[in-house]
Amino acid sequence: MNEEDRPLRKGWTTGTCATAATKAAFTALLTGAFPDPVEVTLPGGQRPAFALATTAADAEQATAGVVKDAGDDPDVTHGALILATVRRGRPGAGVMFRAGAGVGTVTRAGLPLPPGEPAINPVPRRMMAEALVEVARAHGVPCDVEVEIGVAKGKALAAKTLNGRLGIVGGLSILGTTGIVVPYSCAAWIHSIHRGVDVARAAGLDHIAASTGSASEQLVQELYGLPETALIDMGDFVGGTLKYVKTHPVPQVTIAGGVAKMTKLAQGLLDLHSKRGAVDLETLAAFSQAAGGSDDLPARIQGANTAAEAFGLAADEGVPLGDEVARAAQQTALKVVAGKPVAVEVVVFDRQGQLVGRAPFAHAGPPR
Repeated sequence: MNEEDRPLRKGWTTGTCATAATKAAFTALLTGAFPDPVEVTLPGGQRPAFALATTAADAEQATAGVVKDAGDDPDVTHGALILATVRRGRPGAGVMFRAGAGVGTVTRAGLPLPPGEPAINPVPRRMMAEALVEVARAHGVPCDVEVEIGVAKGKALAAKTLNGRLGIVGGLSILGTTGIVVPYSCAAWIHSIHRGVDVARAAGLDHIAASTGSASEQLVQELYGLPETALIDMGDFVGGTLKYVKTHPVPQVTIAGGVAKMTKLAQGLLDLHSKRGAVDLETLAAFSQAAGGSDDLPARIQGANTAAEAFGLAADEGVPLGDEVARAAQQTALKVVAGKPVAVEVVVFDRQGQLVGRAPFAHAGPPR
């Protein structure tokens, strides 16, 4: 089997790794011995086992570490050491979570956790609590436990994520809903998009801008003077962004991107990754004709190597190809948010940072 043909390998979320480390540490605190490997139960009922990468214990606390394996997913936390330190808590206090080194703290409203809480999401918390209860019952002790979760070099890794923009400071988030990382699902990115929308709504913003990359994001921020909390780094996931906005409405949404990505959206694609579809030069040629181009412009555009070259050919004739692309892209977007009080605008930038296309804010159907 060729490397390209082999099935993509699934991995484990930071929440699953934290749960395994927590269970092992609590067991050692009670018995003096670390189970290795340690088995945990996932939300779907699966029971994977994990080897321990590091252990330490004394009379007051026990620490265990598990190295995260993200499978074939391009995850920034792949290979990270997830650490859990468990201490006995106050009688009757139940399970308490603390942010250790490399795990962030929530500072803004709109996230699944209130400001001041460690950035350990609800599902991983539940998984850890259930694992702790399992161990406590097995040894006939109350489950009054303090759990400190850390990630080695987590603060540096967090700089490669969107945590800072979301108001999560000091490190990474402990994430996961199923416990399993599906390759190329880019679940962490989608999670960041959702939380970004939540933070913007909680801040009372009525206008957000979702951009395909850092260049278009900077340009749209300059265009409107938007605060950082209004900026959503959606990457290729325009469909996922709009679907979330449909269920969590924001009055005005600007979609911003370069000529190639916005052409794909104009073609009706909601996933703009190169693996999901290419720029259709025939469609661009038709747009150029609708925009008033010369009789031979469509043929020259169809012979272009890239969308950028096609836009250059149109610009040489003064043809507003970008506006046609923006309008078609807007129609694709409006179909997703139809029926909701969401106005969508599309802006298109070229590689030189010039605004080359715009479809002003509009709703799907009659204005509201």
